[in-house]
Amino acid sequence: QVQLVESGGGLVQAGGSLSLSCTASGRTFSTYAMAWFRQAPGKEREFVAGITRSTGNTYYSESMKGRFTISRDNARNTMYLQMNNLKPQDTAVYYCAATFRKATLTSTEWVDYWGQGTQVTVSS
Repeated sequence: QVQLVESGGGLVQAGGSLSLSCTASGRTFSTYAMAWFRQAPGKEREFVAGITRSTGNTYYSESMKGRFTISRDNARNTMYLQMNNLKPQDTAVYYCAATFRKATLTSTEWVDYWGQGTQVTVSS
């Protein structure tokens, strides 16, 4: 069993920055691929960014490229999402996710574990 706990959400003005963290416990952190997803009101949960198990290769949704940076620290069992130049359309609940079944995680179909989510609100 894996537990994922997000932190760092909040309210920010458009153009501002926020940093999210996801701390994992329960299994060896470096054995699972991880990702951030988000869900806005009335919309489906969507992929934001992913990072591989040990090599740390990263993947981004097209609309986040250049603005968001995903990273992980296997020694601290923590994944991060640095979000810059935030836009009102980035407002959503952001979820941390993990999988053991794939080397990369870009779809909700492959998620084995979810965090509880953290709210990010960007005002215009």
